[in-house]
Amino acid sequence: MSKKKDKLVHDMTVGNPLGLLLRFAIPLIIGNLFQQVYNLADAIIVGRYVSQRALGAVGATGSITFLIISLVIGMSIGIGIIVSQYFGAGQEELVKKTIGNAVYIVGSSAIIMSVIGFTAAKPILTLLNTPKVQMADAVIYLRTTACGIIAVAGFNLVSSILRALGDSVSPIIFLTLSGVINILLDLLFVMKFGLGVMGVGVATAIAQFVSAICCLTFAYRTNSYFRLKRGHFKAESFLIKKAARVGLPVGGQNALIAFSLVVLQRVVNDFGADFVTSFTVVSRIEQIIQQPFMSIGAALATYTGQNIGAGNYDRVKKGFFTATGINTVIALVVMTVFQIFAPNIVRIFGDDPHVIELAVTGLRVTSVFYIFLGLIYTTRNILNGAGDAGFSLVTGIIEVVGRCGFAKPLTMIPVIGLNGVWLTTGITWFLNGVLSLIRVQSGKWKNKAVTRNKE
Repeated sequence: MSKKKDKLVHDMTVGNPLGLLLRFAIPLIIGNLFQQVYNLADAIIVGRYVSQRALGAVGATGSITFLIISLVIGMSIGIGIIVSQYFGAGQEELVKKTIGNAVYIVGSSAIIMSVIGFTAAKPILTLLNTPKVQMADAVIYLRTTACGIIAVAGFNLVSSILRALGDSVSPIIFLTLSGVINILLDLLFVMKFGLGVMGVGVATAIAQFVSAICCLTFAYRTNSYFRLKRGHFKAESFLIKKAARVGLPVGGQNALIAFSLVVLQRVVNDFGADFVTSFTVVSRIEQIIQQPFMSIGAALATYTGQNIGAGNYDRVKKGFFTATGINTVIALVVMTVFQIFAPNIVRIFGDDPHVIELAVTGLRVTSVFYIFLGLIYTTRNILNGAGDAGFSLVTGIIEVVGRCGFAKPLTMIPVIGLNGVWLTTGITWFLNGVLSLIRVQSGKWKNKAVTRNKE
């Protein structure tokens, strides 16, 4: 069946790989960077207009939030992979049936994780030995965030499907809208009404809900693949199995990564509120740094999925080497900037000299390993795009082994001390990047397409 030529749908099975990847990734990079600026604004508003301790409290929930939404994100990615491969194969009806079935798969996942996140917030934070001065704010923020998971799920699902069809622009428009709403509501709830971290959490939840509704409405009106009939919503066991085959390993990977981050956060919490805050600052900055890597990876995943569906394996390999080259250049440039300007960057978040000193050291240490961070995103996305999602669990285990195995021991070495936290992050990136590269070079991903048959 021929592929529909919707204006916002792009076929990546033909054309120059470099041009295709950049055309797809650049809007993502711009939009995601804007989104991270909005996230940074959250942190700045909390740090400057609530307190530094409150900023640490928000940061202490980051890895837990990632753990809670890991299943939702994984299933959304799995749906996107299936859609991209069916699109590449020209199977229009199966694309639509996959979208219809995705409502049940991702919706049920979101409800389950929302309930777990809300009810288990305090026990988890207590288990992690969250500093007492930050505990109350952390519980409030985590519970508020959990209430917004259904909106996060909706937006991630629609965005994943749009990207699978080659549209990287539309999701970014609504992500940017979400960021603008978020900041305006932050200022209203925090500075006007004095709601503290709860106000920040409520602002985020409302912004995500609005962006999810707007994105879905736009997709329905502009993309014919979203105009579904009743039959497309019929539950199909073979599609649910395929989604589980790809989505659950990816969700498991995210959960394992999140678990490793939770363990690392536990180690960080033992060193007191100042170090928790410095770790939050470094984490927020590195979220920005990861956006170009992530965007190139997202472009490669769609490119890979469509070309696997079309049987263009040589094009997949060319795309991988192109994407890896781009990420390597970005890593070297950013590392150089951080080695020179880290103090200037960190001061944006506040003026506590001890926090600044700790965060500057963190940025300078971890930036040395950014090449491997970029490699993670290209290897992970070529494997996921090809349907080799089972290896995702392996990379998740690597993350757990790296962070759980090195964090505490390294910090116990007197000459290393607190720097063991930053070294642990870098070593984990190194192990994950190298072992994933070995998997890509093995070529086993070539036989993992999820759209070959109905079983």
